[in-house]
Order: sequence, then C-alpha cells, then structure tokens
Amino acid sequence: MTDSRDQKTYGRSKTQRDAYNIALSALLASLAMILSYVEFLLPFNFGIPGVKLGLANLVIIVALYGMNFKYALTVNVLRIFLSALLFTGLNALFYSFAGGMISLIVMFLLKKTGLFSMIGVSMAGGAAHNLGQLIVAAFMVSNLNMFLYFPVLLMAGMFTGIGIGVVAYIFCKRIPANVLPGIRTGMNK
Repeated sequence: MTDSRDQKTYGRSKTQRDAYNIALSALLASLAMILSYVEFLLPFNFGIPGVKLGLANLVIIVALYGMNFKYALTVNVLRIFLSALLFTGLNALFYSFAGGMISLIVMFLLKKTGLFSMIGVSMAGGAAHNLGQLIVAAFMVSNLNMFLYFPVLLMAGMFTGIGIGVVAYIFCKRIPANVLPGIRTGMNK
C-alpha cells in the first residue's frame, strides 16, 4: 500500500529515503531527549502532583505527522528508554513507557480517522498519557483508589496537550517540505 507521502520523494531512491528516515529518527529522538532533560532540570510546578508539560511529546507529534507510525514509535521508545537510563531511573521508565505507548496509539488512531486536528490529537494524547501513568501507579501501589485522581489528570493532560498541539502545529507549518515530505499531507488528514 502506497502512502501519499511516498509520492513526494524529491528524487530519492528507496535506500536514500530509508537512510534519511533513520537519520531523521535519530535526530528527532535526540531532540526529544533534550526536551525531556530540559523538563527534568526545570520542573514546571502546576501545583498538581505528577503534572508536566510533556515537551518531548512535541517531537513525537512531529514524527507522527511528518513521517509515519513506525518512525514515531521508534523515536518514542528511544526517548523513553534513554531518558530513563540517563535522567529518571528504572521506576520512572514504567510510568513513561505506559503513558508514552498509550498516548502514541491513541494519537495514531485519532489521526488515522481524519476527524481530528493536530491540536485535538495532541489533546487526546495528553489525556491518554496521564491515563497510562495512572494505570501503572494503581498497579504499583495495588490501590484502585488512585483512579479518583483521574479527573484532575484528565484535565491537566487535555490542557497541556492543547498547548503542545498548538506549538506542534505552528512548528510543522514552518518545516520545509523537503525536510519532512509527509508533513503537509499528514497535517491535512
């Protein structure tokens, strides 16, 4: 099945496109790690425990819209594992992995429907990320009462997701088409 993104290859062979996508994935994973580190160093205090901006999700959205699910998944997994290894530790890995995977799957499925804008997809991703982390927290402490905190995390995830979605949309509008050939077609779906 040919994706509409493959039609704009700018004269690149399949091998060149694959090498370019691998290099771009590594670059995006590095950028996501930098944003994770910035967030780790400068924690934004919203007054609500467990709430973060999710700056690294900006890069995941760009990868999802500009490349495809496979590359967005690669960037996300690399970012989660390397950030846990370098900054947060094994315990945070479980939370980040659950939140990141559920968020990416939800964003992919919503994007695929074509019914949601990038901002709406990001908003749902923020909410799904918090749900994934809450599931891990409830499992770790063996207490389902953790889900009483879900409405607070849902609202926080939606607001931060909207913010990240707005920034991602502005960013994607400014990316040259030859850097991410799929970005224009991806944003219109």
